[in-house]
Amino acid sequence: MRMSGGASKRSLIFALALVAVAMFFAGYLTSALTSSSISHIGVKTVTKTIVKTAGLDMKLDIAGSTTVTPIVEEAARRFSELYPGFKISVAAIGSGPGIKAVGSGEVDIGMASRDLKEKEVEQWPDLKPFKIAMDSIAIVVHPSNPVNGLTLEQVAKIFAGEITNWKEVGGPDKPIHVVTREKGSGTRDCFEHAVMKPFEKEISAKAMVQQGNPKVRAAVANDPLSIGYISLGFVDETIKPLKIDGVEPKIENVLKGTYAIKRNLYVITKGDPDPAELMFIGYLLSAEGQRIVGELGYIPLYSVG
Repeated sequence: MRMSGGASKRSLIFALALVAVAMFFAGYLTSALTSSSISHIGVKTVTKTIVKTAGLDMKLDIAGSTTVTPIVEEAARRFSELYPGFKISVAAIGSGPGIKAVGSGEVDIGMASRDLKEKEVEQWPDLKPFKIAMDSIAIVVHPSNPVNGLTLEQVAKIFAGEITNWKEVGGPDKPIHVVTREKGSGTRDCFEHAVMKPFEKEISAKAMVQQGNPKVRAAVANDPLSIGYISLGFVDETIKPLKIDGVEPKIENVLKGTYAIKRNLYVITKGDPDPAELMFIGYLLSAEGQRIVGELGYIPLYSVG
């Protein structure tokens, strides 16, 4: 958190800290109790008054997962409208780079679409991950592709380079163009654990590598022979999600446990969050923050109606 402002900063920071704790635990308890009945109106009113009176200029730098970015960007936009004294910048650089950035102190908050790895915890033992949503991964092809579904094993073999022609899985006699994510990507990490490792396979070195969900989606949308994987929140009409073992990649199927590819989404601080960080994380965990999660096609931690 970076801050400038008028006199009595110490008392103002203390007041902000109290509000931050209130916001965070309101959101946290709502999540824990799977209830959206806790009101944040009073907290918002108090916070607005403090920020306006203080004339504070607070800035949060956030960077990391391209999967988490849409949630945080929209939450940051609405949060800044509520509290004009806060300026929040959000950069999509991938889970691995985001964890490194917050661990090294380059940003205030990191974003990750996977759990912290053991080596990351060893390098930065004071990292504090906060689960803000859940997500799933869809295997996608061009809308013109006649293939509507695959088995999990077929997907693994395709990405391993063992199945190389669409005719082998009910499609045209054409080569399969495989599109994957870069190493360090949270989406790739989830895909490897859920799809490749159960069959003891690895993604082929011949696969085309794209940085970020939007670029994978664009690559598949522009190539009728391609196949890729993206966060469920990035699925749109430009690509076609495939059924896996007969099950559609939909939120309700993920929650029922019939669609097995799923993961947690996090924001991460270095050490305990300071007041400004705590306020924003509390907002993400609040009913309003979880509503944003659902609106963008991700899976909220609890029902918000």
